Amino acid sequence: MMRYSDGGGLSARGRAKREAVRRQAAGRFAAGVSVPEVAARLRVSQTAVYGWRMRWRAGGEDALASKVPGGSRCRLDEARLRRLADALDEGAGGARLRR
Repeated sequence: MMRYSDGGGLSARGRAKREAVRRQAAGRFAAGVSVPEVAARLRVSQTAVYGWRMRWRAGGEDALASKVPGGSRCRLDEARLRRLADALDEGAGGARLRR
């Protein structure tokens, strides 16, 4: 049974939980615990643990830290962002967004 899925879209709290699990794994790597045993104890896949161990070997425990949430950057320019904010402030009955 997996502790969490491989899907994205986690909240900051969810990312912190995942990072805590990876840091537990780092402690076990340092103690020489095998990948299958780490995976079983932390209830995650061996594939994930092999990846974590590779990152840990390359950069230590800090390499297992959570990254900032991904996603694409906003493509709206300042004028369009202002129009969007104004439309949202007006609510559903307000003006429609124009190109």
